[in-house]
Amino acid sequence: MGKEKVAIIGSGNWGSAIAKLAGNNVKKHSDIFDDSKVPIWVFEEDFEGKKLTEIINTEHENKKYLPDVKLSENVVAVPDLVEAVKGATALVFVMPHQFLDKCLDQLEGKVEKNAKAITLIKGVGVEGPDIHVFADVIQERLGVSCSALSGANIANEVAIDRFSETTVGYRTEEEGQLWQKLFQTPNFKVQLIDDVAGVSLCGALKNIVAVAAGFIDGLEYGNNSKAAIMRIGLLEMKYFCQEFFKDVKEESFLQESAGVADVITSCLGGRNRKCAEAFVKQKKPFDELEKDMLNGQKLQGIHTAKDVHIFLKARDRLGAYPLFDKVYQISWEGLPVEKLTEGL
Repeated sequence: MGKEKVAIIGSGNWGSAIAKLAGNNVKKHSDIFDDSKVPIWVFEEDFEGKKLTEIINTEHENKKYLPDVKLSENVVAVPDLVEAVKGATALVFVMPHQFLDKCLDQLEGKVEKNAKAITLIKGVGVEGPDIHVFADVIQERLGVSCSALSGANIANEVAIDRFSETTVGYRTEEEGQLWQKLFQTPNFKVQLIDDVAGVSLCGALKNIVAVAAGFIDGLEYGNNSKAAIMRIGLLEMKYFCQEFFKDVKEESFLQESAGVADVITSCLGGRNRKCAEAFVKQKKPFDELEKDMLNGQKLQGIHTAKDVHIFLKARDRLGAYPLFDKVYQISWEGLPVEKLTEGL
């Protein structure tokens, strides 16, 4: 069996941070991985008068989405998605969930038969009463085994080698160990658990909780209120997962970085909390705040809240998850933010 060839699909803030880890680790584990080249698919755009792929490939830095962090020279930006994954056996999906469907449309029938994948994408796919995690969507659409990675991972901190942890929910233990080798460093600890759904759902739902925490910050309610929101949010995450997904592991919520740790870091920092605070203080709509504050990155929490609302309505379960309901109502229906804590 030949060496694993890695391709990274997505080149935003988190995608570029992950590319840094992968580019270094394929060289560290060159007995397992082809270390000559790690293609990273880049949605082509101009930045400071140059194409972003040209900047990455000549200066080895994603100056738009991860400035001042050098990438290994074997990380090669490729603007054509199908070309980027050609021959790859280890596919890393890391993009805003809004773009996944279009990417999969292009990739169907174009990936290696023996490939496996991992998703770092936050969100859920909802069609009326049906809900899917993106690992399942990728697995079904491409016919490849797909694991999931999520955790308390602010991308900029990971990129500059600050100590942190993450969780891989694997399909098989062998695949989990492969992803661990691709991403783990002395300061980025990768824990493994047999719970793809739990890890995926924690990564999606915690963004709703982070929006609620940002509302609390915007209202200047203080730390007691934020701690209460975090506790209530974590419980709603757990109950939601256990109600609608079988075999979700209890330990994913309290023992893994993907659970409680990611709730904490997302409610203290991160784009969802930051924009929700600004929503309260600046009284601007979220789409405007996204453009003003996120440098081309996408908000996730308010869209996941909408997806969850559509799903709960179709299942006749509105009211069962009051914090999720309130975040949706404030974000999309004009409910006054001061109503957030009523009925929790």
